[in-house]
Amino acid sequence: MRFATKNNILVPQKEDSLPISHIRNIPQPLPNPHFNFNPELQQLLTGKQLLIDDIPSNEIQAHYENGYATYRKGIDYLGKHPICNRCGNKDLQWFARFPCSRCGEICLYCRHCIMMGRISECTPLIGWNGPPPVTKLPAKIMEWQGKLSHGQQVSSESVIEAIQQNKELLVWAVCGAGKTEVLFQGIETALVAQKRVCIATPRTDVVLELTPRLQAAFPGIPVASLYGGSKDRHLYAPLTIATTHQLLRFYHAFDTLILDEVDAFPYTVEESLQHAAVQARKPVSAMIYLTATPNQKWQKECLQGKRAYTTIPARFHRYPLPVPQFVWCGNWQKNLHKNKLPANVLQWIKKRIESNKQALVFFPHIPLMEKALPILRQFAPTIEAVHAEDPERKEKVQKMRTKEIPLLLTTTILERGVTFPNIDVAVVGAEDDIFTESALVQIAGRAGRSSAHPNGVVTFFHYGKTDEMLRAKRQIVFMNQEGVKKGLID
Repeated sequence: MRFATKNNILVPQKEDSLPISHIRNIPQPLPNPHFNFNPELQQLLTGKQLLIDDIPSNEIQAHYENGYATYRKGIDYLGKHPICNRCGNKDLQWFARFPCSRCGEICLYCRHCIMMGRISECTPLIGWNGPPPVTKLPAKIMEWQGKLSHGQQVSSESVIEAIQQNKELLVWAVCGAGKTEVLFQGIETALVAQKRVCIATPRTDVVLELTPRLQAAFPGIPVASLYGGSKDRHLYAPLTIATTHQLLRFYHAFDTLILDEVDAFPYTVEESLQHAAVQARKPVSAMIYLTATPNQKWQKECLQGKRAYTTIPARFHRYPLPVPQFVWCGNWQKNLHKNKLPANVLQWIKKRIESNKQALVFFPHIPLMEKALPILRQFAPTIEAVHAEDPERKEKVQKMRTKEIPLLLTTTILERGVTFPNIDVAVVGAEDDIFTESALVQIAGRAGRSSAHPNGVVTFFHYGKTDEMLRAKRQIVFMNQEGVKKGLID
């Protein structure tokens, strides 16, 4: 779009005008109290930064002129260097030019976030400047009847305090500690105070798993569930559950942002998602980070008192986390190329099959895993393998749950987000670069999760110990020690 400035108001027009990125200051009219704004537009735009193509209304300009809609530059410049205001991209290789029919120029656009719609030099990001929609809340907000363990309750109180005081807090909780339930009282506190809450997580399957749990805990509260292709995309709700990619559509929206699995791909490697999380928060707001595996920098900051944090170092069943055993297995890849696996790996698997104990066996790469599959099927023809691109991924995981599969080979795709009640875990090739400290702690966290089966064997088969392996084991031992100190482990 091209705009001219008239009487300190932006007016879209083709002649004597500029693309919005070339206008130095964007004027913002004050809200006109006599203007009857469109409540549907209010619902759509509150806390958002949308493109003109996202908005099924021709009333945007009237709302802007009366002070209720806002225009922001889609692309801004720091000196001569472009910045995408939606995803924060500053890398020149992620910008390109195209002949634009809207402004009639060869227009610069951001390729980095193009999957959310194209942002170019003439693209305004459209938001809301009026009052937010009013949501009527039920007299009783939370219906969850569960009971928190002592460790969960202590962390829950820290979450409540951070939300009330608009502070940042890291919840460092072991795999299987019940992090979601720890949030419930904090979410209730926020909703009672008319605060808007978002839980964001890197993966769609976690959004799909959390949504029914939150709806059951807060049945009278509208819950928006946002992921690629979600029907709730334009739903305004006091409680939102979203993938971190969906945060790119939000701007100064949430009073409380809860970031789950803050250590998980792709959030850890995509600066645009970290930028989106910052932009989605209101300037005065609370940020709660959840993870079982904070990175080395964050661990250090916690232990030095530089980062506010709370730990849940033990599971609710009061048993320690299984500590991984390191077992040297020689040059297993060389063996595998000869269609063999190390004898101790085969023995480990044979023992599980014979004792009818289900197991997950992690491999660093798909081709290696697929080469191992026929070798291991000598013990049971129903052994399966799964990876991220496997079209039968969900079916195989479900068969594992119903015990139709005795042993499942997997890549790191199952390192988190899945629970099987009674399994042992092995990693073949734990020395591989793919197995970071975080990944190995999460993998070990698959075992011993159930109160009926709180003990599980975790074995890292390796061709040389790595620092990541040693750090992972050290972190698990440290959490067990913390659990004993705090009286959370029997």
